[in-house]
Amino acid sequence: MIHDLLERTTPERPPTLRFDGRVLYLVDDADLVRAQLAGRDLELTDHLRAGLRDQISTDEITPAYICYFHDETLGEFPYLGLSANDPRTGEPAFPVTRGSVKAGGFVCSVAGKRRGKGSSREQSPYAELMAGIRLVVGESIERIYNENCQNLGILTSTDFGIIDRVLAREDIPLEVFLKGKDPITRQIIEYGGLFEFNVARLQGNVELPPAKASADPDASAPPMTLAEKIFARHLVADAARGRVGVPWVTPGEAGFFRTDIRFSHEYVTPMAAIFFEEKVGADARVVDPDSILFFRDHLTFLEKAMTQERIEQGLLAVANELEVKQRTFAERQGIRLYGEQKGHVLGSEAICHSKILEDYAEPGMLIIGTDSHTPHAGAVGAIAFGVGTTAIFNSWITKDVRVRVPPTFKVVIHGKPRGNVTAKDYMLEILRHPYVRDGHAIGQIIEYAGPAVEALSVDERATMTNMAAEVGAFTGIVGADAKTVEFLVGERGMERSHAEALVQGMQSDPDAHYVKVIEIDASSVRPMVALPGDPGNGLFIDELADEPVRIDIAYAGSCTAGKKEDMDMYARVFRAARDQGLTVHPDVRCYIQCGSIEVREYCRAQGYLELFEAMGATFIEPGCGACINAGPGVTASPDEVSVSSQNRNFPGRSGPGQLYLASPYSVAASAVAGFVTDWTPGKPIQPVAHREPQPT
Repeated sequence: MIHDLLERTTPERPPTLRFDGRVLYLVDDADLVRAQLAGRDLELTDHLRAGLRDQISTDEITPAYICYFHDETLGEFPYLGLSANDPRTGEPAFPVTRGSVKAGGFVCSVAGKRRGKGSSREQSPYAELMAGIRLVVGESIERIYNENCQNLGILTSTDFGIIDRVLAREDIPLEVFLKGKDPITRQIIEYGGLFEFNVARLQGNVELPPAKASADPDASAPPMTLAEKIFARHLVADAARGRVGVPWVTPGEAGFFRTDIRFSHEYVTPMAAIFFEEKVGADARVVDPDSILFFRDHLTFLEKAMTQERIEQGLLAVANELEVKQRTFAERQGIRLYGEQKGHVLGSEAICHSKILEDYAEPGMLIIGTDSHTPHAGAVGAIAFGVGTTAIFNSWITKDVRVRVPPTFKVVIHGKPRGNVTAKDYMLEILRHPYVRDGHAIGQIIEYAGPAVEALSVDERATMTNMAAEVGAFTGIVGADAKTVEFLVGERGMERSHAEALVQGMQSDPDAHYVKVIEIDASSVRPMVALPGDPGNGLFIDELADEPVRIDIAYAGSCTAGKKEDMDMYARVFRAARDQGLTVHPDVRCYIQCGSIEVREYCRAQGYLELFEAMGATFIEPGCGACINAGPGVTASPDEVSVSSQNRNFPGRSGPGQLYLASPYSVAASAVAGFVTDWTPGKPIQPVAHREPQPT
């Protein structure tokens, strides 16, 4: 039982560490990567450092199908999705093979900027750990990935000088890895991981820094951002006495914060459940199961997307075991599971982010989930952020989560937008801003404000908070207002007086401090597209090359673009196209996937299902699907081209082909036109000519 943890011994790391092994440089040269895996050691010259891969996502460290495994087997797979340039062909190549990193005897892995961006999957650092990696180095390291490393016991550093010390087999003081860390992070590193630290915390063997407001009760509260207000409400001020909340917090303060909702999905729950059973006990019970939610949403369409080769390798069976483990753990613990739809062959009840916003999130809440797009719920003025497996598992024991209050930067959008510009276009504009593109926003909170944001619906605001993950931000948030009240009343059936009370005070103070303010004129934004490889590769669609970018697939949906208002946009374009006598282009396979059964029933009531079918689009039941390479809409070869309204387009994200990102309007218009294009109300769509059949 959990109280048995109080009897355990919690040893700390030794004061000095030695790394006996090799260094692996993740460079943008496939031949150099292969050479290292074959046994060649490289020297870190300026030229080599300049060639390090930037922007390595967790999709590249552990592609989605690797995450079907949730034990030490992951050590066979790190970097299998790593894309590097083949110097002979100039084309992308994937030089890492199964087992090659583990066989290479590497203890340190080195990359460039924004290492570990993307999905919050803890399978990525766990795969590195199981392959022998004990230290990861990067010019900058993404927050969730960095925390996952710390929680598992992997050391991280942005100091490239450490590499020479590793190669020299020096005894390196542990203090080197503690510099600049807050007191809680220091102790997590010293104890070798979050669970070990939490055991010591429950035993009363660690020192937690007092909140500034508690240490100086006579100090007046400074102006606060909305995020800081919410963190202040949830800070565990005195765990022994159950006291939660302080008058104020400031950026940089570290502590444990009481959660309102904790959720996970089938990619993560099984690993967390195994950790729980192994470390706490098979008969132990989670704390407050009513505030925990599980989702079966990621892999319900997997059999439609998995190749026959992988099925024959047994990967489908491995993936299906994730569902079994999650379901049995939920039943034993009494946890609400949103699972597969009853009476349907495929499809889930809801994507986790869709359901959290539809039914659970409220202004002022603190929500954690095992997915980088957890900030979706920030659309109603909540703090919602992604965490890794170890953090969610520890929250089952303590109901809190470790946070160092991040600084906040604000994006103010003013002016009147064009009629075909959406929240997705705003996000693609933000993502190409140098402050974001160069990694300055990593780990910060992005607050969206200004008249153009205030004019957006909660659904559209959710597109922006959802894509805080692509910014590399800690989370995204929009202040609660009259639109929030209408959402809570109209969508939840909440009493208006209760909704208004929840919204009260859930805005930033006028004099709150921001580390950066970015201003965007909505009238200057035109429909945008992100070129393949990264959501930050944004262009105005009308800036594309004169030659049309022909597409094979149009995928409309995912948590980002499977909401009610997204469906309204697809339908608006399709109705206009139908009035022209057009349907989905004969060269295009078009898929529309909703985020929940509530959205599906909304589409039914609006007549959208019949419209989509008549236009030649395939409507798909709720689920994550093609967005994670696990459902209809994925590309099958590098030559195929897809345009999607999902949130990210990292290499391999939705198959081996070229993936463009665009708004719901643009995706629907592209499906009809047969090439990447935008849509303007009242302007006819001009389809590209039908491709001639290739001779056999």
